[in-house]
Parts: sequence; C-alpha cells; structure tokens
Amino acid sequence: MKYIPASDRYGEMIYNRCGRSGLMIPAISLGLWHNFGHTDRPETYRAILHAAFDAGITHFDLANNYGPPSGSAEENFGRILKQDFTSYRDEMIISTKAGYLMWPGPYGDFGSRKYLLSSLDQSLKRMGLDYVDIFYHHRPDPDTPLEETMMALDQAVRSGKSLYAGISNYTANQAKAAARILNDLGTPCLIHQPKYSMLVREPEEDLLDSLEKEGIGCIAFSPLAQGLLTDKYLDGITEGSRANKPHGFLQKQAITPDILEMTGRLNSLAADRGQSLAQMALAWLLKDTRLTSVLIGVSSVKQLSDNLGTLHNIKFNKEELNQIEQILNRS
Repeated sequence: MKYIPASDRYGEMIYNRCGRSGLMIPAISLGLWHNFGHTDRPETYRAILHAAFDAGITHFDLANNYGPPSGSAEENFGRILKQDFTSYRDEMIISTKAGYLMWPGPYGDFGSRKYLLSSLDQSLKRMGLDYVDIFYHHRPDPDTPLEETMMALDQAVRSGKSLYAGISNYTANQAKAAARILNDLGTPCLIHQPKYSMLVREPEEDLLDSLEKEGIGCIAFSPLAQGLLTDKYLDGITEGSRANKPHGFLQKQAITPDILEMTGRLNSLAADRGQSLAQMALAWLLKDTRLTSVLIGVSSVKQLSDNLGTLHNIKFNKEELNQIEQILNRS
C-alpha cells in the first residue's frame, strides 16, 4: 500500500531554531542507533518511520556504523526512503556521522580526511542520496590535527554532499576550537550532539553555555539513558528489553538498586504531573532553551507515541524542579 503522510503532520510538533542558523529542527528527533538494523523487523521500523513523519518529526539521525551490522541502518532507511518518501525528501532533515570503527585497517576509524570523506560517500550510496543535511564528526580524534578533521567537514559541505557540518561527543573546549576553525573556513558548525539526560549531567558544566555563546545548536542523544528513564526497568530487567540484548549498549550491571530506587521516585513525580517517566525526562531537557532537540530511539509505534506526548507539558514549576534535583542527588 502506498504511504501517504498525514495532512496535519505539522500541527502538533514544536520546531526550534538550530543555534543562529536558519534551520528549524523538531523538538523531538528520531535516532536510528537501535532497532533499524538487519536483526530487526522491517515492518516494525517502516511503521515507526511513517508514524514519526505523520507526527511532524522531520529529523532522522543515523551514523555509518548503526545497525547491527554496521551500515545496515542506513541501508534499511535508504530502502524505505526510496519506497515511501521520495516525494518528501525536501521536508526531511537527514543526518549521518563518521568517527567510530567502520572498516578494517588504518583508514576506517577516528577523524582523518581520508576516513571522513570516504565514509560519507559510502553513507550516501547506502541511503541512495545525493546529499545529507548534516554530516557529523562522531567523536574527537586525539591523533589527527583538528584542522584536518574540520577541513574534511568543510569539504563535505563545499562539495554539496552535506548542507551543514556538526560535531558529537566533543568537550566544551574541543567544541570551541572546532567552531573557530570552521568559522575561519567559512562553514560554521551548525550543531553539537552530546550525551545528556537526567542521569548524565556533564553538558551542564560548561558545554551548553559555550554552544549558546558560539551560536551552535544542541541535540541530546540518549536522553532516556538507554531506557533507564522509562517504565521498562522500574521492576528490574524484563525479557526483550535492551539490557537483555547481546548487542546492546545498556549493560545489566548498570541497573542497580540505587538506580531503581531513584527512577521509582522520579516515576511517582511524573505521575503527579500526568506524564510517564519518559515524557518527564524528555520535558526536563526541553525546558532549557539551549536545547534544540532531543534524539529518541524507539522500538515500536507505541513507544514513539508515548514520547511524543511529552510536548503536551514541557513546563515545570520551581517545586517540581527542586524535587527532581533532590531525587537525582539522592537526598
């Protein structure tokens, strides 16, 4: 059956300006880190992409090594793009990254010009695209000069293979240095993608302020702490959960009694707000105007719908914020 997007798809979503650029990005973006590989069910992830676009999610985030196996998320996304979204490409923001191990040998990892530009060509081929909207360097490279890495991003933009340049997992100082180089090259850094959630607070130390000062957008990955900030683990590890998957990044040992006690208290506060724990955790990030978007990963349309419910209430009163800080500080 031919896919026809919902006619009211832009009615509910919130769109935020990305830094000081002209680009608007949805407050909730869809990441394909998990659940879109060859080990997953095509009918499930196709339905997720349809439901996301119907709800106004225009930003779809990938990387060269997403799967498993590596590259398969881009291949599967590309197939569905061709099948269902060809007429809607100009309504979509598609991003990909390179920076982690992708192929054997000295040219398939980190941040050399050789690796980044070769990887981008491979990603475009897998997705069947002429260009991506954002191309990120996925992580800092301690051995390659930052100038070389940023020149590769600049070249990706100048060649027309990406419209914007981004960085991910950079510290505040690294991000400022990268932004200076890109500005000098004439290709400003559009966006930074750090790991940030109620349980991972490092970006608050100096990164968010630095990005705001530089006019760079910010999109948080793992905003639900790999599922810890959902109702999935409130009673421990369940069958089929991410912590039970052999290829998952959430390890069973991370789900400690202290974490379960903390998330239980957060869940009670979320219920008082009329939200699920996941909705409150996403809203807690989006309350900060320095955040452009949160990047969610879902395994079902139901999870997607629950996360989208966040947008109905992203405001907190002072008492609620104090309660959250007390819970997070275990006081």
